[in-house]
Amino acid sequence: MAVPSLSLEGKAALVTGAASVRGMGRAIALTLAGAGADVAVCDLRVSGDDFDLEGTAAEIRKLGRRSLAVQADLTKEGDVAGLFQRVAQEFGRLDVLVNNAGLSAHHTLLQMPTDLWDKAIEVNLKAPFLCCQAAARLMVEQKSGVIVNMASISGLRFGSASAYGIAKAGVIVLTGWAARELAPHNVRVNAIAPGAIDTDFGRHRVGLPPWEITPSGPTSAPPRPGGGGGGAPLGRRGEAADIADVALFLASDAARYITGQTIVVDGGVMVS
Repeated sequence: MAVPSLSLEGKAALVTGAASVRGMGRAIALTLAGAGADVAVCDLRVSGDDFDLEGTAAEIRKLGRRSLAVQADLTKEGDVAGLFQRVAQEFGRLDVLVNNAGLSAHHTLLQMPTDLWDKAIEVNLKAPFLCCQAAARLMVEQKSGVIVNMASISGLRFGSASAYGIAKAGVIVLTGWAARELAPHNVRVNAIAPGAIDTDFGRHRVGLPPWEITPSGPTSAPPRPGGGGGGAPLGRRGEAADIADVALFLASDAARYITGQTIVVDGGVMVS
């Protein structure tokens, strides 16, 4: 029996939220390119401290693949429409979408500002919906495609993740909804639910988790990068590559009979 191939040769992909130089988006984009895909990348913040969207595209080109870097606000329908139009024009098709862009938004129930709540839902749920919709229109027409949504274990357990977790729970429901509707068109939709991953994501978050909020207000100290194993039985925090490898699997033909699923990648946190 032949070993299933993870090759994406001849495929075109789009990865959102790919500007952070140590983020999951960049790792996923480079992994897909390493497997043979041409990869477009987008983000809202494209340059500055720890952000370099064009640098991600340049790294993809070094792998011998075509790339396109686009600045876009994925909460705006016009930006999303323009993004997917540019990808279609550049590559002629879209085979893989990875909805990775997100915003960390945590606060206590009693202190949660409504503007932070609204932003969390917009960035973490509305934006993936808009991108799923735009990608599906292209994929239904070409009768094939794969969508990978980035959820979180925060969307699978109660009481620990505030507005962020609520939005990510919505992403999991969105994944199942889209998977069922698009299956007759040969379009697969799955989600990845990471645990604690050692990236810069937490350093740029808008809010803080409840346990870091003092009676006088939120603490200003940034989270410790790589701080321990994050409670994972495997004894370490996850790395961006741990998520990127799963994204590649789901995007490949090796996962051809998997749709509507949320794959937990957390080092065992959910079973501890």
